[in-house]
Amino acid sequence: MNGVYLVTDRPLCLDRPLTSIVADAVWAGIACVQLREKTASTREFLNQALALKPMLASAGIPLIINDRVDIALAARANGVHLGQSDMPYDVARQLLGPNAVIGLSVETRADVESAQDLDVDYLGVSPIFATPTKTDTRSAWGLDGLAWIRAYSRHALVAIGGLNAANAPDIIQAGADAVAVVSAICSAEDPFTAARNLVHCFDSSTDKETPS
Repeated sequence: MNGVYLVTDRPLCLDRPLTSIVADAVWAGIACVQLREKTASTREFLNQALALKPMLASAGIPLIINDRVDIALAARANGVHLGQSDMPYDVARQLLGPNAVIGLSVETRADVESAQDLDVDYLGVSPIFATPTKTDTRSAWGLDGLAWIRAYSRHALVAIGGLNAANAPDIIQAGADAVAVVSAICSAEDPFTAARNLVHCFDSSTDKETPS
């Protein structure tokens, strides 16, 4: 898991259709989309997933469902992202199968240590910085916390929480394999340009780390 990872939030889309925001981000070159619907009904959540799946599949971009393994199964999504209070990883893996992408949020050092023996595809390091979109999490990790996880963990790391084009280079330098954003794209006046700037920022930062 690497690149720019869009986590959706319809209330932050400024009354624009979610499919339009995601289409702009896909065109700009993002690597992954996580559909997050904290207040939607099951049917509404599923309909949103089914609306996004063909667009993302045609672009070769994985659709990850936040929290809901049942929605991931019903929509034939590529995987699911689990929080610490969601379905246990081993149960989700049994239901989704060996090829599904499963990410796991880590909010404390104990979470990171407990995840070390799990075959999750990535850890969602949450939040890096305090942000209104992550109100149900522990204190922010900061760059030092992210660097500690990178030194300890064997997993790919997806950083989220207060990230944007200005601080993305520092996040990548501290050890993130992917930069996850919500409002930086969903609430942008021009989502395509915002996503493109993030992709360019990520690519430029990772190019600098690659030996010539």
